[in-house]
Amino acid sequence: MKKSLTLLTLLAGMSVQVQANPLFEEKEDAIEYRKAAFQLIRYQIGDMGDMLKGKVPFNAERFKQRAHNAAQLSSMPWEAFIAGSDKGDTSALPAIWSDRKTFDEKSSKFAKYAQELAAASETGDKKIIASAFRNWAKGCKDCHKSFKD
Repeated sequence: MKKSLTLLTLLAGMSVQVQANPLFEEKEDAIEYRKAAFQLIRYQIGDMGDMLKGKVPFNAERFKQRAHNAAQLSSMPWEAFIAGSDKGDTSALPAIWSDRKTFDEKSSKFAKYAQELAAASETGDKKIIASAFRNWAKGCKDCHKSFKD
């Protein structure tokens, strides 16, 4: 009976760990994942920004592809802000974990703005697109002010 109780206690502890971190086995994996997602987002935002600033010719089809990529990517990094991933090779500030509610609200807003940008890109109207892009970029900067070193 004592062995069974010990085994159950051990298994219960393991299941809590698995539930708390179902997507990443190591905190370093979570950090690497979110850094990769942010790098891909940065590429999208850079190319779209260059088109809107006139640094490169505006290409509606390319912009639309970037906007749809951004919409998909903008919901990805958040799942990797797991417990323990505040330590290591990261620019994430402790405020993410101490004010998780605000962080989650800002990340949701950022993802929402990306969806709106993708929808705006479908219009082909550069004025509508630029407005949606500004909102998305503002959402990015807003989160960085509070949560990134």
